[in-house]
Amino acid sequence: MLFSLPAALRPGKPLLLLSAALVAASCSTTHDPAPVVPVVPPAAPLPEHLTLGNPSGATADTTAYTNFLLLKPEYALSYHRAQGKPNWVSWHLTQADRGSADRQDDFRADAALPAGWYRVQATSYVGSGFDRGHNCPSADRTSSVAANSATFLMTNMIPQAPRNNQQTWANLENFSRAQLSGGTYELYILMGSYGRGGTGSKGFLNTLDNGRVTVPARIWKVVVLLPAGENDAARVTADTRVIAIDTPNDNTLSTDWSQFRTSVDAIEAATGLDLLSAVAPAVQQVIEARTDNGPL
Repeated sequence: MLFSLPAALRPGKPLLLLSAALVAASCSTTHDPAPVVPVVPPAAPLPEHLTLGNPSGATADTTAYTNFLLLKPEYALSYHRAQGKPNWVSWHLTQADRGSADRQDDFRADAALPAGWYRVQATSYVGSGFDRGHNCPSADRTSSVAANSATFLMTNMIPQAPRNNQQTWANLENFSRAQLSGGTYELYILMGSYGRGGTGSKGFLNTLDNGRVTVPARIWKVVVLLPAGENDAARVTADTRVIAIDTPNDNTLSTDWSQFRTSVDAIEAATGLDLLSAVAPAVQQVIEARTDNGPL
């Protein structure tokens, strides 16, 4: 019976080719290819001022009208377009943020808001009986003129009763900055407001600027005190001191901020926010339930 040789065995074809062909065939039929392992890049670190979490999951999506994220070198915030004010502002405070820069007092509209959005003006509160109340305070950013100036953007302001702003709140801010003495501590601070309607020096109002700025009913703050160090969210423990306060936006308010101490849990229940969300859940459960009674 006649048959033809395979091409690899015909005269003139080196045996090496046959050997290579047989080896290749053997490998392809007896061994599965190595599995492809996807490379997962490490999660991007949170911006400095959101190290302890993004309380409302704010995004820089321009359709996020009620929860628009603005990230600045000096602080981060969630902005509510319809209310003309921030939902919350978050910032990291260290001794390095304190310097000799003067208070700039250059209140102005924030050009970083999306095109077409109304921008609250420096004059929007004039004659209302409410202060342009800083969330991130001017005195927390005195390392440079530019840093201090950034705190005067109107996206960092709320209509705040003058006594609340200039006395009650100022006393808490001074206490917080005093904890930086000697560089022993660093602070993470969140401030926000909620509700509608407050009482300023000229009486009760719900809104300002022809309804474009909501006057909040309540103003809150959370201060987390950490020994200076690195990897901050992981260093928050069940023993970390956390001060939370919630005050009415009222011009008859007591100047003693410590009267208004509450728990983080209570602020979360009132606002729907998830504060300190980057901290270990077991630690959150302890520190957020506790009302501070530490020394003043």
